[in-house]
Amino acid sequence: MPVVDSAIYLDGKRVASPSSLDAAFEALAAHEGGFAWIGLYRPTDAELDTVASEFDLHPLAVEDARQGHQRAKLERYGDTRFLVLRPARYLDDVEQVEFGEVEVFISERFVVTVRRAESPDLSKVRRRLEQDPTLLARGSDAVLYAILDEVVDEYAPIVAGLENDIDEIEEQLFSGDPAVTRRIYDLASEVMEFQRATGPLIGMLEAMQVGFEARGDDLELRRSLRDVQDHVIRTVERGESFRQLLQNALQVHTTLVAQRQNDEMQRLSEAAVTSSEQAKKVSAWAAIIFAPTLIAGIYGMNFDHMPELHWHLGYPAALLLMGGFALTLYLIFKRKHWL
Repeated sequence: MPVVDSAIYLDGKRVASPSSLDAAFEALAAHEGGFAWIGLYRPTDAELDTVASEFDLHPLAVEDARQGHQRAKLERYGDTRFLVLRPARYLDDVEQVEFGEVEVFISERFVVTVRRAESPDLSKVRRRLEQDPTLLARGSDAVLYAILDEVVDEYAPIVAGLENDIDEIEEQLFSGDPAVTRRIYDLASEVMEFQRATGPLIGMLEAMQVGFEARGDDLELRRSLRDVQDHVIRTVERGESFRQLLQNALQVHTTLVAQRQNDEMQRLSEAAVTSSEQAKKVSAWAAIIFAPTLIAGIYGMNFDHMPELHWHLGYPAALLLMGGFALTLYLIFKRKHWL
């Protein structure tokens, strides 16, 4: 149901609860001095056009609300202000940040909220305001303050969740977990998106306070906005510190990976050197054995006519020759440090 809730407020009290857009327009016209708060959830183009026609909303603002996926911003079109807020919530089960979007059209006579995600819970904001008639009596600006306060308060669990994720990444860095690289990049993307959602709020709140002061609006409301701005500044600073921590974590991870690669290359080099030394020894002994084997093989061919075959000193001479060859080769290889 696109119209989640609609109400007419007068002097800090709900005086009508129309169930449709047409009924809301009629009720607002019947209560002079009051204002309407119409809450829409994923409205159709026709419903947006109906609201735009009734409240004379600027086509550019309506088009932004229709398309969604806007950056956080504050724009003024005549007596109507148009805000885009980027609420978010931390999903513990998947350890991810889910970003939403809410557009707010606001003037002295109406507040129209267009929500496209589960966050923020504007029904909670409405109940809080209705339980505080003094605040609600300040008009539509009180609704805007309450929405901003709720959006900013919902950033606190996200800050805590991101901080916990970064702590886990620091533990993963030194455990050699190969999945840490992907997690760093994913978390860095969430932090950047979080900064894009929170960063513009500082300028938006400053502009709102300047406007309130120029109109001489309620001092307490201005103080409340400054309190929200203080929370935003702290949140933005935390987001910046998270970004720096993740950059440092990525550098440390890169260094650790390079160190492990160097250690592996050194190990392979040492193994190659060891293998080469072993090959030298095997080759040297093969050469030493080859010489006597060659001589013995020649004289083992059993031909009748062979030199020194019938010499009575032939056998010891052959042994001496084989031993001499072997000893000579052994000394040569020993001098070259092959043995």
